[in-house]
Order: sequence, then structure tokens, then C-alpha cells
Amino acid sequence: MKSDSLLRHIVVPFAIALLVYVVFYAVIEHRRTVKGPWRVTFTSNASHQPALLIDQPALGITNAGVVFKDQIFATNFAGKVLTFEQPRPVPFDVPFGKCLFMDTTFLPGTLVLDAFGHEVQMLPRTLLIDRKEQGWHSGTTLLISGTNVVRNGVGN
Repeated sequence: MKSDSLLRHIVVPFAIALLVYVVFYAVIEHRRTVKGPWRVTFTSNASHQPALLIDQPALGITNAGVVFKDQIFATNFAGKVLTFEQPRPVPFDVPFGKCLFMDTTFLPGTLVLDAFGHEVQMLPRTLLIDRKEQGWHSGTTLLISGTNVVRNGVGN
């Protein structure tokens, strides 16, 4: 009888601990990924200027554009969409430069790109260009020319 009692006192707490671990892991993992990653489209506009289109639907950010006015492509850039979901060693190459920092602990996380010598930092609360806060405005475009950043309206 004593061996049954000892076995029960070991197995039951182990099973409870395992169940608690599995439940909490699932809850934390869901909370970590529920908002989804940043989705950045590297493209060019009609004037052959490189552009970033930033989307993060869970935060209400859609078609937030950044155009590098001083850079010109000979032809339209075909475009490439990157989602920043899985962590990678930084820096790593992206179409217009490098990804300098990426924190995907809780998505969408923080993303810092160096594009044509400009630092584009995406945080859930705001967008920073060259360490100056620009804020998120869906459907608008920021034009970067030298050290100036100008916001255009929808459709530009």
C-alpha cells in the first residue's frame, strides 16, 4: 500500500504541473502572436521612386507609405513583400538596405530598417523616420528628401 501512495503522490502533482504548463504555454503563445507581424512591401511608385508600404491590420495601419524622393530606379521595381514574424540574426539584407533591429517577442514588435541611409523604425505606437516621430496615418505617404519628411494626402 505504501508504494501505491508514494506513486500517486508523485504522478498526480506531475500531471497537474504538466497540465498547467501546457495551458499557460498555449495562452502566452496566443497572446504573443495574435496581432500578427509587420507586413512591408518594397516597391516603387509611378515616378520610379522606391517606396515602402507598411501594413499591420490588427493596429489599424494600412497602406502607410514612405517614398524616398531622392532615389530613382531606371524601371519600376517589381516589388517584394516581407513579413517580419520569425526572429533572425541582425543585420540582414532587405531590398532597399538592411534590417538593423527586429524584436518579435510580442507581435508586431519593433522593426528598424536602414533604407537609403534613412532609419525607418516601426513601433506599434508610432513610426519614426531618422529618429523623429511621424505617427501612423493609414493611407498617407511620407516623402523623404534629404533630411526633410513631408506628409502627402491619400492617393499620392
